[in-house]
Amino acid sequence: MAVIDQYFQHLVEAGASDLHLSEGQPPKIRAHGAVSPIADGILEHETLKHMLSEICEPNAFELYLERGDLDFAYEMDADSRFRCNYFRQKNGLGAVFRLIPTKIATIADLGLSPVIEKFGDIRSGLVLVTGPTGSGKSTTLAAIIDYINRTHARHIITVEEPIEFVHNSKVATITQREVPIQTPTFADGLRASLRQDADVVLVGEMRDLETISLALTAAETGLLVFGTLHTNNARKTVDRLVDVFPSDQQSQVRTMLAGSLRGVVAQLLMRRSDRPGRVAVNEILVSTPAVGAVIREGATQKLYDIITGGKEHGMQFMDDAIWEKLVGGVCDPVEAYMKAIDKSRFKGVLPPEHKELGNSGGGDEKKK
Repeated sequence: MAVIDQYFQHLVEAGASDLHLSEGQPPKIRAHGAVSPIADGILEHETLKHMLSEICEPNAFELYLERGDLDFAYEMDADSRFRCNYFRQKNGLGAVFRLIPTKIATIADLGLSPVIEKFGDIRSGLVLVTGPTGSGKSTTLAAIIDYINRTHARHIITVEEPIEFVHNSKVATITQREVPIQTPTFADGLRASLRQDADVVLVGEMRDLETISLALTAAETGLLVFGTLHTNNARKTVDRLVDVFPSDQQSQVRTMLAGSLRGVVAQLLMRRSDRPGRVAVNEILVSTPAVGAVIREGATQKLYDIITGGKEHGMQFMDDAIWEKLVGGVCDPVEAYMKAIDKSRFKGVLPPEHKELGNSGGGDEKKK
């Protein structure tokens, strides 16, 4: 048993999501959204170095000491798997560990719209699941991939850094590749998938022009491509995809995106007020001829009207989803206000002691 496993066991027993270990600080966990220490003593250099090296391949650990960053996955036991991120910080070594559920939840288990699952029935195109770090994108994508795995005889390739959810082939055949172990980069893994008889490709992160360009090409040529971006609504997602290209290519990219984009699922996690835990809220854009037209003409500000008027297609605006949780008593007004895009809509429900939040200039995103 590794020394660090004592902290992992504490995390599991506490129902927490993350373990934070940093040289010069006490060990901490994140439970239900809040980070708190779990011991009094601070972590010394040699102690932490030993703990981190114990669960990591020697070559990878040497690479971490040299470069200062490392991502991989660690399995403590059959029920506990962790996504590990090692880094350097001003006091020395540091690491954050995210507990990955070994049982893959369904879209229904997660309480998400069934429209999200139906993206798995599409034959080709690009579907993006977006949101800030720690918003549950990987969990939602794992649920979609598992749905395809259970219902369609396809070849699914995932390119991830690291592999989080382990999928066993069911009706589908699944190939999981980890960056940089089985393939050097996301772009290399995506490029290779075009020669590996894939039907579905999951790209863990679309972080550069090359990967985004390859994803658009793959979606245009008949693959169903799932990817992630760190954007918090559909409009910003479309703008980000186009803006990453040089200005002289953006018109062509808008045309490609208008033809290949099938949907955007933006996700945020909100702290619950009805019981401990967090709940996911989504903005959902489903591709229609109107969506294609506004992308092609570069008028993404019109997406707000399309989403709010597209309920029959399963579309949902983020603030409507947040408002629903607020009215249902799932979250409190302050949490709703902080996560909202158009904050003016939520100013009126802030309690008196938090009215100063409403005067801090929360803008109306859709009008910008």
